[in-house]
Amino acid sequence: MSLATQIMDEIKNAMKAKDTVALESLRAVKSALLLAQTESGAKEEISAEEEIKLLQRLVKQRKDSANIYTQQGRPDLAAPELEQAAVIEKFLPAQLSEAEVEAIVAKIIADNGASGMAAMGKVMGLASAELAGKADGKTISTIVKKLLS
Repeated sequence: MSLATQIMDEIKNAMKAKDTVALESLRAVKSALLLAQTESGAKEEISAEEEIKLLQRLVKQRKDSANIYTQQGRPDLAAPELEQAAVIEKFLPAQLSEAEVEAIVAKIIADNGASGMAAMGKVMGLASAELAGKADGKTISTIVKKLLS
């Protein structure tokens, strides 16, 4: 089942349940999917990898907004953002734990003989490609820095 179909089914369920947070979140995902499909030069269907990137971007936007609201002392505005992020995360593949990410990054470093911070760009590129959709870029970056220094 495609992501668009899943989203439509969940929108119907959220409408029946009168779940406004889920409904808002799902409509945002649907809107982002439609925009991605109708962009100039876009293919008819977007790939699963592009869908995952889109979902990750939406989750990151909400978490960043919640962080800003929290810093400004507005937990009343941060809470809905975090709730929406949780709804959208349901459609993402399961995220790896830090220990699992660290093991994969360590293997990449060992396989390529990378050492020192000079090799960070190369390791980040390889790790990001291998862990796409499975781990947050910030987490990967932190682990790569820790292992290379």
